[in-house]
Amino acid sequence: MANTKSVQKRARQSAKRATENRDSKTRVKTARKAVIAAISSGDKQGALSKWQDLCSVTDKAAKRGVIHKNSANRIKGLYGQRIAALS
Repeated sequence: MANTKSVQKRARQSAKRATENRDSKTRVKTARKAVIAAISSGDKQGALSKWQDLCSVTDKAAKRGVIHKNSANRIKGLYGQRIAALS
């Protein structure tokens, strides 16, 4: 284990950040699954509502650096196109 106070603190900070990053990624995955479920059911209004939630979650994750900004934009664009294709 770490020998100095500063290294011990760094280890604590790293563990805390890893937990927060994992939680953020999990929120993105959960939001994606909700959008996919709404699209597959054919509910355009519900899918649009879930897509807006997904946009918010991915933007926050990208702002914190958990996922890349382009990844967030790609995710939003992909599901936005799928929702637009619903009749």
